[in-house]
Amino acid sequence: MVPSILVLRAFDNPYRWVVLGVFLLVAGLSQAVWLNFAPLLSYVQQRHGVSEDAAGLLILVFPALYVLLSIPSGLYIDRRGYRATLRLAAAGMAICSLLRVYGGGFGWLLAAQTGLAVFQPFAVNAISKLVLDWFAPEQRALATGLGTMGMFLGMAVGIAATPVMVDAWGFQGAMAAWAGIAALLCVACFALVRENTVGGPATAELGVRASLRPLLTSRPLVLLFVVAALGLGYFNGITTWLEPILAQRGMDAVQAGAAGGVLILGGIVGAATIPALSDRFRRRKPFVLASVVAAGLTLAPAVQSEVYTNVLIACALQGFCFLPAFALLLEMCSELAGAKLAGSATSILMLAGNAGGVLVIVAMVLLKDGDGGWGPAVLLLFGLLAAAGLGALLLPETYPRRRAAD
Repeated sequence: MVPSILVLRAFDNPYRWVVLGVFLLVAGLSQAVWLNFAPLLSYVQQRHGVSEDAAGLLILVFPALYVLLSIPSGLYIDRRGYRATLRLAAAGMAICSLLRVYGGGFGWLLAAQTGLAVFQPFAVNAISKLVLDWFAPEQRALATGLGTMGMFLGMAVGIAATPVMVDAWGFQGAMAAWAGIAALLCVACFALVRENTVGGPATAELGVRASLRPLLTSRPLVLLFVVAALGLGYFNGITTWLEPILAQRGMDAVQAGAAGGVLILGGIVGAATIPALSDRFRRRKPFVLASVVAAGLTLAPAVQSEVYTNVLIACALQGFCFLPAFALLLEMCSELAGAKLAGSATSILMLAGNAGGVLVIVAMVLLKDGDGGWGPAVLLLFGLLAAAGLGALLLPETYPRRRAAD
């Protein structure tokens, strides 16, 4: 049960929930357009006459560009503020979503996806700065959890709804629907998002070296970045290649899309629950460790069972237990870095996570056996979780009051 003081403080300044809600939707859109094609890789291969690896570029381009643009986006957030950053991201995604509607060949589609990928880090990395600006310490994990819940919701809708939309409206109709959603969210972002802090961004006077040096020389932060690389690498690997893994179990694209959607939906429920418990008990580390252990216990039935119901149950449990760790890592990152450097710290964490994602996505393809089986790649996923669990054991506790007491 959430303490009554949190309920009362939630209404101290109700506009904070409007700002968080708009972020939730914009960040969710950035995740949806990333994973629109995760359950459609076979469809893209047939439609455009490309290989499975080429079709996978529509997804791989997002973590690849995140690696390049994460730190620039974080520096931009710390200097210009999250309002300007979210406006830039929303406008860019609206324009690039339109390009997917009118493109003809695979090259055009890949170019539009590349444009969308450019703006994803500007949308996602704004979360820590926004939460620090609007929410008290005892509400921040919950607020971050709700923000990441929007990302997970976007993932779930992008994975589960897109195949259904293509079946009902055709490919261009589905892309037009996503473009319309992007345009509406762009308008909402410009109309509703404002900053709470008077005086503008806090680090406008800092140079790049002054912003990054204390983050890259902090042992706890570097360890946190490593855990993020392992955890997000695992997540990107399983979401990118879930369809072909399940196809070997006799499941089609719609079933694979539903399984991926259930995994993310479980994460949505977990993101609204587990970070609140972290705030309640004023601890971060035990919840991160428990999330990694639970992921290891549910991975095998999620990807190896031939009974579809068992796959759905395992995916739901995996999402509920593992995905909230993302919100906790973000909150731990901002607690270690402090308010002035929260945007840059978040950007480094996301860079590490997406670098891990790129490596894992490619490694899983290279590890396929001679018959195209995904067994060795699944073993890699288990190894990533084991390493992430060891890293989580070494992390410090970061909750402010707990650290002060210690």
